Amino acid sequence: MRYIRTLALVLVGVLLTAACSTSSSTDSGEDPPADDDPQAIVSLSPTATEMLFAIGAGDQVVAVDDQSDFPADVPRTDLSGFEVNVEAVLGYEPDLVVASDDAAADGLAAAGVTLLVLPAAGTLTDVYDQLVDLGEATGHEDEAAEVAADMRTEIDEITASVASRASSPTYYHELDDTYYTVTSSTFIGQLYALAGAENIADAADTDGSGYPQLSAEFIIAEDPDLIFLADTECCGQSATTVAARPGWGELRAVKSGDVIALDDDVASRWGPRIVDLLRQIVHAVSAVPAA
Repeated sequence: MRYIRTLALVLVGVLLTAACSTSSSTDSGEDPPADDDPQAIVSLSPTATEMLFAIGAGDQVVAVDDQSDFPADVPRTDLSGFEVNVEAVLGYEPDLVVASDDAAADGLAAAGVTLLVLPAAGTLTDVYDQLVDLGEATGHEDEAAEVAADMRTEIDEITASVASRASSPTYYHELDDTYYTVTSSTFIGQLYALAGAENIADAADTDGSGYPQLSAEFIIAEDPDLIFLADTECCGQSATTVAARPGWGELRAVKSGDVIALDDDVASRWGPRIVDLLRQIVHAVSAVPAA
């Protein structure tokens, strides 16, 4: 999935509301779903795809959108979750479609196909709730509850390891190479807050979107302790390219080697792998020397 640049462009003038996976095998070893459970699921959301396979519903998934790429053996197609072609979706004869919005609701309803909408999570509770919803919709209630409980436990253990400090390390989270970023009000921003980091972008979010576009001058002036790159794949960014930007070579994060490459996909989804993301963030924040 390589849609961070697209997401950043869409954020211009648009207010957006808004992973260790327990299981990624299509052969879960569980009993097959009951006859009244969906037998042909189409997922138009990369996050929903990850959740479906994590809760053991992978065998019921017949098609996923073109951005779904985890687990590696998902039945990927050219279906789009951004511009849904209802006729193309119906070609897979689904009895359940999972999407992040209701754009295709009318067309699917007319065909008698159930649509489950799982919008971008605003909080960790939203993530757990969506897992439970998927479990109920697919006949995997117990597995979904177990995945959610395991995530809660791991996240609690990770956050419990965060030491209190006199001052919080500051950070910049880069969505793309035109300096779109996130603030503490976003889902990703909340993960950084759990790690004990302070967001330099909060003061720059004048319209309250949660996704401001910063300037290079602003970032240089703020001189963050940490730079996290969520554009390593979409935009080819790395510690080397960041250091080569005019004026960036003298930033604390660059000089101290605290430019952290994230997995673009994990950093833009809200599925089970957010545990991995939080662990990576906490490790980086904890490594910054106390002021």
